[in-house]
Amino acid sequence: MINKSKLGLTSKILIGMATGIILGLILRNVFPDSLFVKDYITEGILHVVGTIFISSLKMLVVPLVFVSLVCGTCSLSDPSKLGRLGGKTIAFYMFTTAIALTVAISMAILVHPGNASLATSAMEFSAKDAPSLAEVVINIVPTNPIEAMSQGNMLQIIIFAVIFGFAISHIGERGARVSALFNDLNEVIMRVVTLIMQLAPYGVFALMAKLSLTLGLETFGSVVQYFFLVIFVLLLQALVVYPTLLKAFSGLSPLMFLRKIRDVQLFAFSTASSNATLPVTIETCEHRLGADNKVASFTLPLGATINMDGTAIMQGVATVFIAQVFGIELSLMDYVTVVVTATLASIGTAGVPGVGLIMLAMVLNQVGLPVEGIALIIGVDRLLDMIRTAVNVTGDSVATIVIAKSEGEFNEAVFNDSQAGKVSASFEDQVKNVKA
Repeated sequence: MINKSKLGLTSKILIGMATGIILGLILRNVFPDSLFVKDYITEGILHVVGTIFISSLKMLVVPLVFVSLVCGTCSLSDPSKLGRLGGKTIAFYMFTTAIALTVAISMAILVHPGNASLATSAMEFSAKDAPSLAEVVINIVPTNPIEAMSQGNMLQIIIFAVIFGFAISHIGERGARVSALFNDLNEVIMRVVTLIMQLAPYGVFALMAKLSLTLGLETFGSVVQYFFLVIFVLLLQALVVYPTLLKAFSGLSPLMFLRKIRDVQLFAFSTASSNATLPVTIETCEHRLGADNKVASFTLPLGATINMDGTAIMQGVATVFIAQVFGIELSLMDYVTVVVTATLASIGTAGVPGVGLIMLAMVLNQVGLPVEGIALIIGVDRLLDMIRTAVNVTGDSVATIVIAKSEGEFNEAVFNDSQAGKVSASFEDQVKNVKA
């Protein structure tokens, strides 16, 4: 018998991503107007496989968040500790959002991606109204927890799970039995997550192939400079700002963190959804990076909802870009207003569908810029959204590690072990583990 070396999951995902892009480009250029390719491959096989992959991840989000958060809250019977954890989490997310905005605006002013020749009378964009702060606060508390779960309303699920877990921790022996049940359920769900992760290379292949088939170079048009500037700032946030904050606040190795977070980033890039990536993020932070469930079950679902550093970077660059296109000079006070408004809006509009463009419209209105300018950048937003999501989940993970370490709920030995919690590359190995 020949002993074949097995590729790791990260390698398989990268291969799936590369082959998907190559296949898409080949089909796009060889059969540019083929109805067969469009109907049976792009909107047929690739669409079905990609959608099933994302749906299989989303299927686990609500049960995972609820069960995991109940488990975490059960062990936090002290209300002051729960309040401190919430305060630290929100403060850290707002802090990184403010940094992201400041860097994005500074780079946009320096590079000057906007040009007055881009403005046309045909530009149109209709933005939805953002909800009032009172509506957001009222809607945090669910009137029907089951309905909140069916709709995937993350803030309402978090509130209900925290209250439910807190109640379990205060009813003595009966609560201990319920807590044990939830801990067992959490193990089952995490096992399902590791099994579904084996589908990632095939799902990523389909998603990338479809994207390269449908997204042509003409989409970028005259906003190439804006597009690459946003990508540069996003990479700066993920590879420089976050590692620096991790080192400064925890003293841990940024290189080890970046090595272990790759799978999460690839999942986020492929799905363009923090919520869909949440099962993988939780599994990685707990079993690969060493954060305790008490912290990870709270900070990560909250981060998937309110941490919008990637979106903030897009907003910062887009605001300056649109101002330059329309020849409008922004003062220092206007830039400060953009930073404050977008940072607070990331909390105030949490959980609102299509929140990125709503927040951008709010920011533009706040400094007197035409909302119609958003029409210029919508064409390239799909690809940028994928990179933004990868940045967001990286920020969620950094926050989780920093807060877990500050709360004494962190296993540094797991973090420093390069093999800890590593997902097996084969489905057969996962089945063997389940049987064991």
